[in-house]
Amino acid sequence: MTAPRERVGRAFAAAPDYDGHARVQRDVAQALAARITALDLPERPRILEIGCGTGFLTQALAGLGGDWLVTDLAPEMLQRCRARLGEAVRHRFAVLDGEYGTPEGGPFDLICSSLAVQWFDDAPAALSRIAGWLAPGGHLMVSTLGPGSFAEWRAAHDPEGLAPGTPRFAPIADFGAGVAAVERRAEHHESPLAFLHALKAIGAQTAEAGHRPLSPGQLRRVMARFAQNGCNVTYEIVTCHLKSRN
Repeated sequence: MTAPRERVGRAFAAAPDYDGHARVQRDVAQALAARITALDLPERPRILEIGCGTGFLTQALAGLGGDWLVTDLAPEMLQRCRARLGEAVRHRFAVLDGEYGTPEGGPFDLICSSLAVQWFDDAPAALSRIAGWLAPGGHLMVSTLGPGSFAEWRAAHDPEGLAPGTPRFAPIADFGAGVAAVERRAEHHESPLAFLHALKAIGAQTAEAGHRPLSPGQLRRVMARFAQNGCNVTYEIVTCHLKSRN
């Protein structure tokens, strides 16, 4: 695992109130679940979930049945997901680095992930590799963040000649023909500080590798510009769908 990925794993493991602040994440998981339930899956599919987090997508698809392997980079997130589902749901749970690791129990009829693969070092290349775990006729369906995400926060840095620490997500074109949909969701925050607290609460505050932290004065000026523009942030949601040949 790379050093940046280790920081991401620690950040999400320590996320103090993920569910309370992950409004967009919950909505995106629900939308992805609706797409998945419309797929032509076997009666009892073999399912792999990558980056389950606290279980938004897992719970939304609980009625799908099948043989589930639920994975995440952070053991703490697996515990929260298991607690969300309760003991009645029979899922297997395992720590897995979805980009570099290999799961047990394949091939799979469905591989799914909601807002996790954007933290990969190379998400498009990783999805091509992960698609190799599909059974004939299987589906890989994931949602990830596009480069338009957090554009307002980035824009607040530009007049100061500063670079934000938010990661630069893979260009949409890099996902090629696998892109099924691109949409934008806006989220409003009461203040710049509330936005930064929300990022920390969901474990998404990990800075881009090599980023130089802003000085207190620089951060105040950036926050002031962000406030002038309404404290709104955009999430660019990219849905990718790859299907294995029969």
